[in-house]
Amino acid sequence: MSDTSTASPPAPQTDASEGALPCVMVFNANDPSGAGGLSADLNAMASASAHVLAVVTGTYVRDTTEIHDHFPLDEEAVTDQARCALEDMPVQAFKVGFVGSAENLSAIASIATDYTEIPVITYMPDLSWWEEVEIDNYLDACAELMLPQTTVLVGNHSTLCRWLLPDWEGDKPPPPREVARAAAVHGVPYTLITGFNAADQYLESHLASPESVLATARYERFEATFSGAGDTLSAALCALIANGMDLQAACAEALTYLDQCLDAGFQPGMGHAVPDRLFWAHGDEDEVDTESGSESALETPDFPLDTTKH
Repeated sequence: MSDTSTASPPAPQTDASEGALPCVMVFNANDPSGAGGLSADLNAMASASAHVLAVVTGTYVRDTTEIHDHFPLDEEAVTDQARCALEDMPVQAFKVGFVGSAENLSAIASIATDYTEIPVITYMPDLSWWEEVEIDNYLDACAELMLPQTTVLVGNHSTLCRWLLPDWEGDKPPPPREVARAAAVHGVPYTLITGFNAADQYLESHLASPESVLATARYERFEATFSGAGDTLSAALCALIANGMDLQAACAEALTYLDQCLDAGFQPGMGHAVPDRLFWAHGDEDEVDTESGSESALETPDFPLDTTKH
């Protein structure tokens, strides 16, 4: 990952005991296919040495090919899960995935307001499988309620552009700084934009603020379709920040981790491939080299990600 800024966002202050795993609270949906949702969060965050407080916000009805439906829990059930755990354990970061309703977003935003010193990583997935009115209501609620609480917004370039810059009229797609500026209108200081289509057929990921692009990673386009990549990346980023990494280092490490997960990915069913988030635990001599530093791994031009399924 190339660093284009000398300033580095500070690491969060944590309350974890000396030597203890940091606690991360995750709000996300159950995914019975294991491709994304809480399944991705649990494995990715465990890989990054974090203890996960998993708040179930609902459940998908899905397989590895597509999402067929989603059933949300009500906001009281979400709030009670979170408040009970938070009264017992200090957390070092929050991650917000797909939570199923505007009411749940409101409940989570209210909780985050009570913990203003805790960083919030918000991931916005592709919602094209949903009804249009449901999408609009959810995105409006997220922009109004959740983004003002968000430290880092994570999403695919096309998803974020459709949401935050629906009236863009430029001849070219919005550059990363424009996306970050659109997010900043709602209070987001940093945006991690993935799947940016570069002119030379490369894909790029950009960590940006409204003022500058803080870091960029480039990957050669690879024809493969994965489900769960975005949840994996945002979960790893959140856990690394909870461990005390500064934002730029955490982004580099999270992107390297995702690269390795996809390189070791597998096809468990008849649909899309799934990242192998536990590739490091297999003990196979032929597996991806996990000892390489994040810089060298990020320079490897074989990032197997189909960005339409982030």
